[in-house]
Amino acid sequence: MYIVAIGWLFVVLMIALTETGITAGLLTFFFYGLAPLALFLWLVGTPARRRRLAREAVDQKVGEDNRGDADRDQ
Repeated sequence: MYIVAIGWLFVVLMIALTETGITAGLLTFFFYGLAPLALFLWLVGTPARRRRLAREAVDQKVGEDNRGDADRDQ
């Protein structure tokens, strides 16, 4: 997935370099490259984030000490 992102940024950088002005090149790079790529990576990464949060919740629940029935001497 990251190789596609790197390739996309390279192509957009080449397009931005051919723009006539610096402002046009920067806007092209941002609006055709960085903004769509950030949105794409965020959307594609959502399932992994959900799995990680669920795994952390399970680990936290399992790691809790449940000593409700223990007396002071135990």
